[in-house]
Amino acid sequence: MTYQPPKVWKMKEGNGGKFAGINQPTAGAREKKELPQGDHPFQLYSLATPNGVKVTIMLEELLALGIKEAEYDAFLINITEGDQFGSDFVDINPNSKIPALLDKNKGNPVKLFESGSILLYLAEKFKAFLPQDLHKKAETMNWLFWQMGSAPYLGGGFGHFYAYAPEKMEYPIDRFAMETKRQLDVLDKNLLDREYIIGDDYTIADMAIFPWYGALVKGKLYDAAEFLSVHEYKNIQRWADNILKREAVLKGRLVNRSWGEVQLEERHSNNDFKGLDLSFDS
Repeated sequence: MTYQPPKVWKMKEGNGGKFAGINQPTAGAREKKELPQGDHPFQLYSLATPNGVKVTIMLEELLALGIKEAEYDAFLINITEGDQFGSDFVDINPNSKIPALLDKNKGNPVKLFESGSILLYLAEKFKAFLPQDLHKKAETMNWLFWQMGSAPYLGGGFGHFYAYAPEKMEYPIDRFAMETKRQLDVLDKNLLDREYIIGDDYTIADMAIFPWYGALVKGKLYDAAEFLSVHEYKNIQRWADNILKREAVLKGRLVNRSWGEVQLEERHSNNDFKGLDLSFDS
């Protein structure tokens, strides 16, 4: 049956889908709720979705460089239960999406939201993973914002209709599968003769892109590897395998994970990883 839009859209209760119980067309806090705080300079409130993993990879990479000032506490935000609509969370991120980060900043707190903004803030604060050369910095920023602009088509578009919508619909799945494969082709061509996204330098562009497109080609996103023929993208496969050699990446992808065989709902020190299987297959 063809859908005929009404003259004025109104939300229907129980419209189906995985997140139907929490989705509303309004913003703002829905309940007064305090957020926990630890002792470290950074307080992260997140979930191990691709956008959350970007930030935990960055923080673990900074710590791997010996930058103790990047130490952080990570607290789980259960988005299916609506934790992101608590008053303290909304105070940090009025958009009610993970991740949200609080930099205590020696008594002058900085509130941060949007994963790309957080990556850029941390890179500039600690002068790491963002080249200072004009051309390399520009290219890093190009690819960082490419990811920020492209991933909604992969996640909110393809991922939603392929994995989460209450029923399978050919048109949106075809539309967003085509766009996802186009994006994969863009990335694959860029990586033809490059070790990392911008060349020899590992940057925040790699950290932003890997949790989405790296996870997709390695079969960890939406159970869609076969459907999208991800084996075709040889250069992305090689790049992803290279990224997965980094211990900070393997640690970062586990932080705030509340599903699967290996879980780490909260992270407060490197000791929290002891005894955990860090392998990508875990």
